[in-house]
Amino acid sequence: MRPASEAEMAEAVAGATGPLAVRGGGTRGLLAEGAVLETGGLSGITLYEPGALTLVAQAGTPVAQIEAALEAEGQMLAFEPMDHRGVLGSVGEPTIGGVVAANVSGPRRVAPSGACRDCLLGVRFVDGLGQVIKNGGRVMKNVTGYDLVKLQAGAYGTLGVLTEVSLRVAPKPEASVTLVLEGLSLGDAVAAMSRGLTSPYQVTGAAHFGERTLLRIEGFEGSVRYRAGQLSAMFDGARIEEDAAGLWAQVRDVSGFAGHDAVWRISTVPGRALEMVQGLDVDVMLDWGGGLIWVAARGDVAGLHGTLQQRAARLGGHATLVKTPDPALPRFQPEPAPVARLTQGIRAKFDPRGILNLGIMG
Repeated sequence: MRPASEAEMAEAVAGATGPLAVRGGGTRGLLAEGAVLETGGLSGITLYEPGALTLVAQAGTPVAQIEAALEAEGQMLAFEPMDHRGVLGSVGEPTIGGVVAANVSGPRRVAPSGACRDCLLGVRFVDGLGQVIKNGGRVMKNVTGYDLVKLQAGAYGTLGVLTEVSLRVAPKPEASVTLVLEGLSLGDAVAAMSRGLTSPYQVTGAAHFGERTLLRIEGFEGSVRYRAGQLSAMFDGARIEEDAAGLWAQVRDVSGFAGHDAVWRISTVPGRALEMVQGLDVDVMLDWGGGLIWVAARGDVAGLHGTLQQRAARLGGHATLVKTPDPALPRFQPEPAPVARLTQGIRAKFDPRGILNLGIMG
């Protein structure tokens, strides 16, 4: 099913007699049980006010179309949404509804308002009964009421089918430079990123992969030059790279792990990153100063999957299996019993028939 309007989407959900697998561009490798319900028929930017830094688009709008419109005005999506196609080998076009549904947030997550959820102003969605619900607003001054907006971000379509999203956008920085540190161990890299992020120099990216540790500074030209000089003085052997957009694209899209059989996305306290992966035969990339750990492996991954989820639970985080050769493995971290009860209660309110994206999040 591919409804061409919000009304048709509501009709499709209301008339469903069984589970529905909600899909945007199909680039993230997740597909639930049931009949496929695509959002791609709901496409187009319906409002863009560069002066107000706001954009409204239908859920099936390709991210590339939105980024092109913003680029023409010297603006951007501040949360740097990841493109999963490289690491997953998937096809299709990422949509803005899929980005919001998964709360996809890139390296700038360490900066204020750097998450997709933080940039959401409003949503329209169809609940599990086929009712159209609007929450938030189209501009910042109109955002009032219960914050269902942020509840939808990261729900993976289990609480409703997004039909429209309103976003706060940002000016592109005038200048961007990256401090590069070479040859640090994982533990030393976490310590260096922590120093950078807690400094007064407004670091907007902190990552480690291969032999390189990266700290990004953005803003007005003069300010960037001053802050980069001060930050580099804090580290021996640091060099400043003027054009590191390609490096940050690799971090954002985890492109170095494209050839692996399994890839996990682990969120935890930055200082526990080393403890999370110590002693494991895996490849590791760190983002968000170590708060986001990408782990990749080849071969039999079932035992490793259990180990990673157990460690994540012990460290107060969660491990999500993004890519797997074994579709039977549960992708999401099991929730603690009290949280699971809350989750079930919320789902029962938004999807009382239990038909939206069954099995996606357990």
